[in-house]
Parts: sequence; C-alpha cells; structure tokens
Amino acid sequence: MYDFLIVGAGFAGCVLAERLTSQLGKTVLLIDRRPHLGGNAYDEVNGAGHLIHRYGPHIFHTNSAEIFGYLSAFTAWRPYEHRVLADLGKDKQVPIPINRTTLNQVFGLSLTTDDAAEVFLAARREPMPNILTSEDAVVAAVGRELYELFFRGYTQKQWGCDPRQLDASVTSRVPTRTNDDDRYFTDRFQAMPVRGYTEMFKAMINQPGLEVRLNTDFSEVAHHAYDRLIYTGPIDAFFDYRFGPLPYRSLCFDHQTLSKAWRQSVGTINYPSPDVPYTRITEYKHITGQTSDSTSITIEYPVEEGDPYYPIPNPVSGARFKRYEALAREQAGVIFVGRLATYKYLNMDQVIGQALAAYRRLARIETAR
Repeated sequence: MYDFLIVGAGFAGCVLAERLTSQLGKTVLLIDRRPHLGGNAYDEVNGAGHLIHRYGPHIFHTNSAEIFGYLSAFTAWRPYEHRVLADLGKDKQVPIPINRTTLNQVFGLSLTTDDAAEVFLAARREPMPNILTSEDAVVAAVGRELYELFFRGYTQKQWGCDPRQLDASVTSRVPTRTNDDDRYFTDRFQAMPVRGYTEMFKAMINQPGLEVRLNTDFSEVAHHAYDRLIYTGPIDAFFDYRFGPLPYRSLCFDHQTLSKAWRQSVGTINYPSPDVPYTRITEYKHITGQTSDSTSITIEYPVEEGDPYYPIPNPVSGARFKRYEALAREQAGVIFVGRLATYKYLNMDQVIGQALAAYRRLARIETAR
C-alpha cells in the first residue's frame, strides 16, 4: 500500500515525490515510461565525454529565490547566462531577442541609447487594436520587416502552421529590448547544475519511503494499492482521448560530435529562414563549461508526430482542453500537475513552482487530518 502513486518522473513528479517523503514521511511509488529520470530535462555523458541534453537544451533560470534555494539542496551550480544568435545568412549572425545591437547590425545604424532605439521601433510598429494572433503580437511590437526577418519563418517551422493561426502568447514570450543586453534571459538566478540535471534528480529521489520504477507505464501499476494519485502525463491520455487528442508539436534531435574544439560562438544559434529545415543548433560546452578538443552539438527539427513537447495554443485546442480540465476536477483523489497534465507551455521553474504549490496544499490537508 502506497500513500501516493506518482506518474511521471520529470520535474513535477520528482519534486512532489521528494517533498512527500522527506517532509511528510509518506510512501511513494514514482513511475515513468522512459528508462530514465528527469523527463525532457534528462542529460547524459556521450561517447566523447561531453554532457549533453538528450531532448534539447534546458537552461535553468528563475526569479524565485524559493525555487532556486529548493534545488540548491540537491546540486551545486555553475553560473551561466545563455546567449543566442539568429543566423540571417551571408555570414551575418545577430543577437536574439532583438536588442539595440541587433537593430544596428541589421539596419546599419548607430543607435547609442535606449530612447533612440525606442524611437526607431515606434516608427515601425503597426497599431493593433486587437492583438489576437502571433503575427499581431510581433508586428505590433517591432513592425513587419523585423517580423518577416526573425519570426515568420521560425514560427512556421516550429509550429507547422502560419503564425496567424496561433495564439498571441506564442511570440509574445520573446521580449524586445532597446538596450544592448544580449542575454537570452534576464532572471535573477541563472545557472546550470554542476554535475547535470540527472545527478540532481538522483539526489532528489534518494529518500526513504520512495520507490522508483522506470520503463513502467501507468497501466502496469494502476491496480496497485495507493491512497492518492498524482498524474503528470498528458491529460487527454488519462481520459482515453474522450474528446479527441490535444495537439502538440514534437521535435527530432540530431546529436553530433565534431572533431574541432568549437562550432559556434554562443550556446545556441537560431535559424529563422524557412529555407533551413532546422530551427536551432546548440553547442553544449558553452553551457556545461567542459573543455575538450572536440565538441558536441544538437540540431533540432520540429516534427508533427512524436513525444509531446509544445501544446499548440489556438481556440480549438483551448476549448478541447477545457473539457478535459472539467473532467479532471471531478476526479476524487487525483491531482494533475505539470506541463502535460495542465496543457501549458511552462518553463522548468514554473513547473517546480506548480509542484511546490501542490505539495503545500497536500501538506495542509495532511495537517488537518
């Protein structure tokens, strides 16, 4: 008899498993259908000795001292501020998100102040009384020329549809700056686990009362005796796709090791051109701080079929999710947590925050018993 069965050993599942066992003394069975911990944040050392991320780059950043402090109990950190360039072809690579340096390099300008950059952008913006789509959001922020150059092709490749078919939230997540800050993120805490995410997850789940079973599907243990269920998998799968599958975009990863010390000058280079089939290339030594005569990269290709990565935000998918969400509220003894269970694109720190909030609710219930 377990107090909790937790389905999914990614951030949401591991955080809740750790808290419930270490703080409340509960017994937990944590399962995952994959052969490893960590979900999409799983990393491993490849044949060349490079620490790589199997499912593409996962760069940790947060403004929450609570979340950073929580993870710090299970890992030391390597300070790291991620930088990304957009490859525009003809040997031109410029900072992304768009900043003052980007504007100067693209348009041959000499803007030196935030005010000057703001005036330049203001002259190119197109007023949008109702910002409904991804195209609307970008054109209203930076104008059509920069939209065509940086966003349209990339978004089309990433999501497999025209930006006019996507919710404004897709592109509004990427800021536009008038200063020369070329960091991809500006959060207070930006760092990478010194020994990698996988080692951090191992430390998290090393708790009395916590049993882990990998290569295990929910259907294989659903008959086990447990008091409550925490489900972090796809919410539509939980209900046997009663209202139809929720749409996702997936990714295909081409991991390569190159016989040279470096391939590129920053951790990630984006390729916005629709003529380039992939969206970005990541070189891990920038992220991990490793030194080597060779280097490992990952080339990302968005695809239609595969593991669910990115919920596709549009009115149809939103309405379908609401129907599943209503069913979820009716499930006594079942808690839905995480990106797949809540059908939201969440950063890692947001998933951790969601899981810690779920733990606090459970702790209050336990205290009241």
